[in-house]
Amino acid sequence: MPPGKHITSLDNKQTGLYSYSMSQARAKSDARQRIVETAERLFYAEGVRAVGINRIIAEAEVAKMTLYNHFTSKDDLILAVLEDREVQVNKMFAMSMKRHVRKGMDQLDAFFASLKDWFKSPGFRGCSFINASIELADARHPASRFSSEHKRGFHEMLRDIIVQTKGEKAASVAPEIALLVEGAIVTAAMDRTPETADVAKKAALMLISETSRKTK
Repeated sequence: MPPGKHITSLDNKQTGLYSYSMSQARAKSDARQRIVETAERLFYAEGVRAVGINRIIAEAEVAKMTLYNHFTSKDDLILAVLEDREVQVNKMFAMSMKRHVRKGMDQLDAFFASLKDWFKSPGFRGCSFINASIELADARHPASRFSSEHKRGFHEMLRDIIVQTKGEKAASVAPEIALLVEGAIVTAAMDRTPETADVAKKAALMLISETSRKTK
């Protein structure tokens, strides 16, 4: 046997096994993502309680076993959907605010402009995290806990924007402004109007202005 022939044969076989393994992993990953995206679309449009597993399986075009290989239960899937949604929401706000800042807005104006853009987006039905928490009606549910953590992070981001734009003194009214924003989200979904973002912005600026006067 010529030197290296056996080694080359093994290398080719190992490469083939690696390629097959990677292909299988990619197929599993694609199936999982398709399930999550389908569930996210249906949950957001119709609610987490209204949409059953069989509907998700049918619209994602996967076998029932495929779904349960990735998610042990519907509750597990709900959590995965919210985790994916958080990534999307953070990316959406970052990109939208960057676009508005490029137009000459400060960070706080850009935040409220981005909020209004979201309210005007097709199919807007409020906040996925608020909606899920209300429907689940169980503060101990993993998805409810995740939603609460998401909101804490969202409010911290808003506080940072307020401080960067209006100064450290304005941080004292950040919790009130966060409540204004949450109220604007709920009202926009209920009344089907994006103008609630403008109302929240006006009230937020009044709060900040009042705080500035008091601290002089």
